[in-house]
Amino acid sequence: MDEPLLAIDDLRVTFRTPDGPVRAVQGVSLRIASGETVAVVGESGSGKSQVMLAAMGLLAGNGAASGSVRYRGAELVGLSQRALNRYRGAHLSMIFQEPMTSLDPLYRIGRQIAEPLLYRGGLGARAAHARVLELLDLVGIDAPEQRISAYPHELSGGQRQRVVIAMALANNPDILIADEPTTALDVTLQAQVLQLLADLQKRLGMAILFVTHDLGIVRRLADRVYVMRDGAVVEAGAAADIFREPAHPYTKTLLAAEPRGVKQAVAEDADEILRAEGLGVRFRLGGGWFGRPGPDLQAVDGVSLTLKRGQTIGIVGESGSGKSTLARALLQMIPYDGTVRFQGDQFSGRARSGGNPAGLLRLRRNLQIVFQDPFGSLSPRMSVGRIVAEGLLVHHRELSSTERERRAIAALAEVGLDPVHRNRYPHEFSGGQRQRIAIARAIILKPQALILDEPTSALDRTVQSQIVDLLKRLQAEHGLSYLFISHDLAVVRAMADTILVMHDGAVVEEGPSAELFERPRHAYTKTLIAAAFDKRAIEGVASS
Repeated sequence: MDEPLLAIDDLRVTFRTPDGPVRAVQGVSLRIASGETVAVVGESGSGKSQVMLAAMGLLAGNGAASGSVRYRGAELVGLSQRALNRYRGAHLSMIFQEPMTSLDPLYRIGRQIAEPLLYRGGLGARAAHARVLELLDLVGIDAPEQRISAYPHELSGGQRQRVVIAMALANNPDILIADEPTTALDVTLQAQVLQLLADLQKRLGMAILFVTHDLGIVRRLADRVYVMRDGAVVEAGAAADIFREPAHPYTKTLLAAEPRGVKQAVAEDADEILRAEGLGVRFRLGGGWFGRPGPDLQAVDGVSLTLKRGQTIGIVGESGSGKSTLARALLQMIPYDGTVRFQGDQFSGRARSGGNPAGLLRLRRNLQIVFQDPFGSLSPRMSVGRIVAEGLLVHHRELSSTERERRAIAALAEVGLDPVHRNRYPHEFSGGQRQRIAIARAIILKPQALILDEPTSALDRTVQSQIVDLLKRLQAEHGLSYLFISHDLAVVRAMADTILVMHDGAVVEEGPSAELFERPRHAYTKTLIAAAFDKRAIEGVASS
């Protein structure tokens, strides 16, 4: 049998901690051949990223690797950093999950892409500049002559990911390790990046080692799959075989974790909770020379909606479509044109306190929000018990500290968390547990409606399903109404009975969930659905 391009045998990774050694990887073995796409899948904490970091010699300072990692027969484990540099970038390259943290905000992208060419490729400045333009064109960046001087913050999420891919490809590596490269992207951008990687693989003949928890990506792209749990490989084989007939119970759990179910529509005569009519939000962009005002950006353009008791309206669209801006307007957090009515109180977005100070306090108590990133929305300086009870200090000042703690305990128990841990801090909990804390903070006030802004996008599929089930249960028990904002159409399909599709600030299509998914009318809606569910979508979206 021919020697594989990369062979990992009995790899073990251990981290030294104050509480003793943590064995993150326990005897992993895998193979990848030239031109092959291999996926390593598993939930957060399964050890899949640590396998790749160990292979690249990029473990944290308190980590140590043992076992064998061979590239074309050459052993990499135990090499010095200087020796490893002969392989990194030139033969093995890596794309990390979050492009904004992979790029230096102080340097133009052209300079960042040129660095591996200057220091690894041995090119001069002129040749490196030409190669950077070639790479930007290769990864599909429009007008590379202009973009070469841009800073990372001046690019969209999809463009930044393409720049990171260009950096990884600079010296024509044999193996590209892609660590969750599409997790933070909208479905259409995700499809574009996946198609880009597939095209580059065909053109350059490289192997791709894909690290992900998204089984939809694996189903579309991978030749073979390794399933990891608790630091070990529990199942491996051809992708088609594993999806058709998984053998291990954990693999079956992962495959069954896709959000399922259908939300039944509410009765026609259900009480109206929230109505918005003709909502418009404009932002003034940066001014020009001599203090001249810049142009206006119409972030939300004439949006109207009606939310009834027990109803879930899914609001979908790509980043920049106006979804979150619409939510901020409904919460009276930014000026807007049009009117908002919430349980009989009317608000104007151009008046102080919405023109209704008493009504604003009632709205803030009865219309709560759960944000996308629970770690960013929870104060690291406060215990979980204090975080959950904080709203009571504003809206129920008459309560004693004992009663506030009692209600916090009840709220934590209701979202499936052990109240005994209420004196811990957010960093001591997992991502799914932190999102449950954020939900507990919202429901402790017994609101009538929740705005859920991408509440599951950063979570593994199994945890996503748990949060979806939790939200469904809370809705059924308390008659809650939801505005569910997301670019994950699989989750929206399971949660919403009505859907609004937003594009460039406007609603381009709306209707019952089942009807919209089965018979979409607008071309943009068709593109979103294809990118999320159709195995052929990669080609279609990439060419659009």
